[in-house]
Amino acid sequence: MAGQVPDWDARLRAVGLRSTIQRRTVLEALFEARHATVDQLAIAVQRTLPDVSLSTIYRTLEALDESGLVTHAHLQHGAPTYHSIDADPHVHLVCRECGRIDEAPPGAGEVLAEQLRLSVGFVVDLAHLAVHGRCAGCAQAAVDRDASALSQVGRPREVGPDHQGSAGGSTALAPL
Repeated sequence: MAGQVPDWDARLRAVGLRSTIQRRTVLEALFEARHATVDQLAIAVQRTLPDVSLSTIYRTLEALDESGLVTHAHLQHGAPTYHSIDADPHVHLVCRECGRIDEAPPGAGEVLAEQLRLSVGFVVDLAHLAVHGRCAGCAQAAVDRDASALSQVGRPREVGPDHQGSAGGSTALAPL
């Protein structure tokens, strides 16, 4: 995505919409967030414009989506996630553990899309494709947890007072 903030006034006028503070603020918040639900955008917008209602944000996003200035994808159950058209086309990578949304170039989904088209005649809209799994950080954390658990196998562990032997002695070490 380009690093320079677009001229929202010019963009709004170019698609036949009036440039209002609400529309510009929603576009700015979405540009900064890259991907956001309506609720996430409401929090960002209301930092600048506390009196803007959630219904205004919904109506604004609908108008911006219809005009082509933003697009949306259904990345999780519930509300759609919006992103600016300034983002390069991409496949959404949604982490089921932490909720992080990353992007991959559309080419990453082209092989799958072609296989689906050839095998069942289904034409994939790559702009709305979401792949669910684990992000790199969560995948590495799982590997680290598994490695840690394996390293504990065969090591003595401390037995608490409720697991003392029949003699009622002090805390002892017992094998796993």
